[in-house]
Amino acid sequence: MTGSDTPSTDRLIEVTLDEAGLAVPTPEIEQERKVAIHDLLEDNVFGIPSRDGKDIPPGPYKLRLAVRERRLVFEVATEAGGEAGEVHLALTPFNQVIRDYFQICESYFDAVKHLPPAQIEAIDMGRRGIHNEGSRLLMERLDGKITTDAATARRLFTLICVLHFKG
Repeated sequence: MTGSDTPSTDRLIEVTLDEAGLAVPTPEIEQERKVAIHDLLEDNVFGIPSRDGKDIPPGPYKLRLAVRERRLVFEVATEAGGEAGEVHLALTPFNQVIRDYFQICESYFDAVKHLPPAQIEAIDMGRRGIHNEGSRLLMERLDGKITTDAATARRLFTLICVLHFKG
């Protein structure tokens, strides 16, 4: 679904990050966060499948992402603010890809300041590859808990990385 198509109930209308205890982001990290949230709200697929016979309130949904006790927490609310569900994922499977992503992003941000376009493009291709790996892993971990598409998972992975920024 795109912003101009018929509205779907399987979508996000608000995304917030629980930034309690997080380091102050660099301007680059802050920009990544703003772009990811903007793009996510413009076009996304986000649904909660029924499981264990429980009725799931229909969307659209509001999402709050947090890290608590070394777990990634997706707090999902209805448009009216009622609780729609909460999904907890272990962070351990994400640790390496997040480290790799930050490392290549740092290289990319440095390259933009000093290197010619061809070298920047090569680093950016690597960055996109790691980003794709992170979004694929996220989709696997959300399977059966939250329904999403690859583009939405990519943007959510960016936000997960923001929650891991150490400064």
